[in-house]
Amino acid sequence: MTRIASTPRRGLRLLALVPAAALALSLSACGGPGRPSVDEVADGIQKVFAGTSQEDAMTDEAATCLAEALVDSDLSNETLAYIADGEDRQKDEADKALTSKVISENLQECVNE
Repeated sequence: MTRIASTPRRGLRLLALVPAAALALSLSACGGPGRPSVDEVADGIQKVFAGTSQEDAMTDEAATCLAEALVDSDLSNETLAYIADGEDRQKDEADKALTSKVISENLQECVNE
């Protein structure tokens, strides 16, 4: 994957990722059993960003970093399964809010790795 050069535009792209990530992972629904692995969630994150203007910023390293934060959080197994499947939905409003919070708190560090 291509890394984005450090320019003032990078900051704008990072700011664009937060609402895009929250939107991409914001719908509510039910999911299946079992906690997905970090690798599964990272693959799903890249599926969610595929074809978006933020696709290049979501490198393997950035997706793995975000996946680690999501898997280590209190998100439900169902929400993590949705993300691992590349789906943009969560189990409920609490998971929706937590997903947005975890992504917001970790995005800049993960993308700058």
